[in-house]
Amino acid sequence: MERFLPFFFLFISFSGLSQHQDKIDFTHGEVFIRPIPEKKMIEGQVNYTFKVLENVDSVFLDAQNIELKNIELDDKKVKFSNNGKIISIHKNFKKGRSHELSIDYSVRPSQTVYFSGWDDEIQGNEQVWTQGQGKYTSYWLPSFDDMEEKVEFDITITTNKDLTVLTNGKLITESEFPYHGKHSWVFDMQKPMSSYLLAFAIGDYKKQELKSASGIPVENYYYLSDSSWAEPTYRYTKQIFDFLETEIGVPYPWQNYKQVPVHDFLYAGMENTTVTIFSDQYVIDSTAFVDKNYVNVNAHEMAHQWFGNLVTEKDGEHHWLHEGFATYYAYLAEQHLFGDDHFYWKLFETFRQLQDQIAKGEGQSLLDPKASSLTFYEKGAWALFMLRNEIGDATFKQGIRFYLNKYGFKNVTVNNFLEEMEIASGKDLTDFRKEWLENKELPFEKAKAQLAEKSPSLKLLFNLEIDLKQSQSNDIDYLNYWEATNSVHFKKYVLTHYSTALPDEAYTKAFYSDTIPVRQALFSGRDLPKFLDKEKLESLLNDKSYITKENALFTLWQAYPEERVKYLDRTRNIVGLPNKNIRLMWLTLAILTEGFESVKTKRYFDELSSYTNPEYSFEVRQSAFFYLKEAFGFNDKSLINLIRDTNHHVWQFRKYARDLLNGLLEDSDYGIRIKKLAGELSAEEIRYLSTKLNLE
Repeated sequence: MERFLPFFFLFISFSGLSQHQDKIDFTHGEVFIRPIPEKKMIEGQVNYTFKVLENVDSVFLDAQNIELKNIELDDKKVKFSNNGKIISIHKNFKKGRSHELSIDYSVRPSQTVYFSGWDDEIQGNEQVWTQGQGKYTSYWLPSFDDMEEKVEFDITITTNKDLTVLTNGKLITESEFPYHGKHSWVFDMQKPMSSYLLAFAIGDYKKQELKSASGIPVENYYYLSDSSWAEPTYRYTKQIFDFLETEIGVPYPWQNYKQVPVHDFLYAGMENTTVTIFSDQYVIDSTAFVDKNYVNVNAHEMAHQWFGNLVTEKDGEHHWLHEGFATYYAYLAEQHLFGDDHFYWKLFETFRQLQDQIAKGEGQSLLDPKASSLTFYEKGAWALFMLRNEIGDATFKQGIRFYLNKYGFKNVTVNNFLEEMEIASGKDLTDFRKEWLENKELPFEKAKAQLAEKSPSLKLLFNLEIDLKQSQSNDIDYLNYWEATNSVHFKKYVLTHYSTALPDEAYTKAFYSDTIPVRQALFSGRDLPKFLDKEKLESLLNDKSYITKENALFTLWQAYPEERVKYLDRTRNIVGLPNKNIRLMWLTLAILTEGFESVKTKRYFDELSSYTNPEYSFEVRQSAFFYLKEAFGFNDKSLINLIRDTNHHVWQFRKYARDLLNGLLEDSDYGIRIKKLAGELSAEEIRYLSTKLNLE
């Protein structure tokens, strides 16, 4: 997964649960589900085949608040118990025998399954999707929180016939269902996988179809309204796929690959086996591509199909084998697409982040199951980068092949990986393990030396930093450094970090650069109107970058009050990034600009307030709340939206909404309004507010 919170694996003091791997082997699961979005409910059936490896008197499945309708073992009723977390099947199971277990159930998932767009008046935005990373699939399917229980799952999903259904595996049949207007989609998996990688997404989509060089079908889904955005969103997908197969040296292990965006996803993306689900905030047009694109997330989740899905960690102590590897191979894919300079500056950026983490006394071992994402992802990628430098490219690739071929469709430990790399290299990697995996810090000098050796532009930066330390008068010839390289990353870094020291000529050169990231960096520290005239500043509105346009509009609006109407007229039809960065700012400036279309002020305020509505992404809503708070205040509808958002499933947005609501409650007028509005909402909607106003 791209940037998800660290694993915290559930320890259940129930000795029988460990039997999943030791005494019982589940081999096949046939899953039938029918989501009922209006009730936020799932009706389902699952049929498991398992073999008894040792005599036991019970079999266990994880099931969170699942209501059981019927359970049969080998087509006969069987004794069972259900404590709301675990289903226990009671029988004397004899070693060597195989059994069929059938479970009929229904469930209203408290998490993991998200029903979006079913309770509004907008047609076509209805979705149902899952996010079960870690141990959460058991909230919608009796299954196995233990990642070591690998099962070949086949899934049938029944829902409205005019929707698109995606899940693990290959779609093999579609058929009408007895329920009026319903349709069934049947998907087949051919290889075993951990339950946490089960997923589905249902919505109104079209698809872009590709095929890898090795013949693997690749399907990229998009909303019906976004057909012109499919290409920039999924740009380089085939190149990434082909690169990873070649670089890793092991064929893609599954039947097909699919990618689908969803509304208000919890993270950037999730690597479910054969079907990556990702945030629709990465669905972009060509202009947005330079500002925020899907390439890294695309490559990261795709790399997980090998690292995490084909070989799966035994537990959180080995989480580096998932996230560090996916991060590293995504960086390699970007190196393939965008060049060496991009790759090494990416590593340098994370090098600085890790330095800051350790300077705060927050360094962590890669073997710590509670380590941060920064550790697992970035320090993990650095460990692989340094290991490759130590043993050589050819040996590294050989070791990766040994590792994946030996442990494919199995569970692994860090020791398993290191043993294969030692076999390939003929080297003892004990010191590497201590230095990069066990060490809470980072061998900074060694890492920095590698960057300087590999990247001329980073070596130039390090020389500049040495000059700055040694200089008594801070009389540095920045222009000499500027002219010494064509590296976009170097120039952007210097503009960002040394803005107050740079001579005006450097800013002039940056302005005349034809490279968007360099021109973007113009806004990072200097008061541009002091050394760029109005005509030059206005030209930045033409850059093919929504970030540059946003910064230029605000800078011009502030610097030239007499020209505000002109700038608003010029930018009135620009929406910007998926988070509507320009439109939200434009509405705010339009309302604040004296004499600008005053008869439309209420209309603009209403539009700005409407972006707090749930049909918009939480990024859009958060920005709308911000502008309303800073400039105008809230109408009743936006306050109701805020109250509801204090229960939002994305924790970062939920926290923002709660903090904002807490601040408003300190104002007596808002407090009265909010308490009055609470009477219009359900008990669930005011669950958090009740704790603040003692409404229970």
